[in-house]
Amino acid sequence: RFSIVGEKVLRLEQHLGYKHKGIEHRFTQLPALQAHRLAGRVSGDSTVAFAWAYCMALESACGTTLPARALWSRALMLERERVANHLGDLGALGNDAAFAFGLAQFSRLREDWQRLSMQALGHRFMMDAVLPGGVATDLNAAMRDEMRLQCDTVERELRRLRHIYDEHAGLQDRFMSTGRVTPELAQRLGLTGMAGRASGLASDLRCNHAWLPYAQLRTAMATQQGGDVAARVAVRFDEVLESLRLIRELCAGLPPGPVAAEVVLPDQPTQALGCVEGWRGEVLVALHLGAGGAITRCHCHDPSWQNWPVLEHAVIGNIVPDFPLINKSFNLS
Repeated sequence: RFSIVGEKVLRLEQHLGYKHKGIEHRFTQLPALQAHRLAGRVSGDSTVAFAWAYCMALESACGTTLPARALWSRALMLERERVANHLGDLGALGNDAAFAFGLAQFSRLREDWQRLSMQALGHRFMMDAVLPGGVATDLNAAMRDEMRLQCDTVERELRRLRHIYDEHAGLQDRFMSTGRVTPELAQRLGLTGMAGRASGLASDLRCNHAWLPYAQLRTAMATQQGGDVAARVAVRFDEVLESLRLIRELCAGLPPGPVAAEVVLPDQPTQALGCVEGWRGEVLVALHLGAGGAITRCHCHDPSWQNWPVLEHAVIGNIVPDFPLINKSFNLS
């Protein structure tokens, strides 16, 4: 609900939880070794992040040790998910500022990217590619080479498009100072993930709490201080470039061995957490297993829960036509 005076937004009120789908209850009706499929559908554009976080919690509760090849394959998919979403949003942000050329070019790049995901991993969004104990598909050498070549192509075009975005006066006029969240406000409201890094909050699980294989890859964190749409666009560009580098390294250094391990459910009740840096931010899954390994509670937490209230503040004082632009710069679930 908007409260406005003329074109200026005085207040925005959001009603979270309206689309209640009964996800947590549904988890308790599923076998623990099959519930990763539901986790991967909590937020469809973050299917790899949610499925990995669920499997991480389950594998921790079961004491499962994953093969190195499975961990590297999961990271490869997570970075492909990050690139796909940032490419889509960079095009949509251009379109929301009446720059349809940007939408056309980034849509083309994302479509090619997702077609290769379909070819290599069986699904455009990589649904059900992460499963308890490992991954569903083992990438062969030819497919890894094709992914590395695609990274080179996308990087060339991305750098050219970034120059066009940076030099387009009309676009920058819409981006700069729009929807600003100061570092102080971001800190106070707990802004997280990509949007938090655009407001100076240097937090990325891949860097701060690096798990395998990220502990070996030395991920570079993308940050900005401006906190406006322009800063969130800049972080997206930087993160795509870093993800392309990581994908090349993951393809080149994929360890030999199996891609899955057996997961044996515990006899006694136990609980565990899984936490993964998805493209929006930290994805958390808290899992409780009862006797015999049955799910008694599973809570999936998206970073959007922290960030939606911040969007209410980011919109205040801006004009109504800038709301789609500000909203898309966060693109919350």
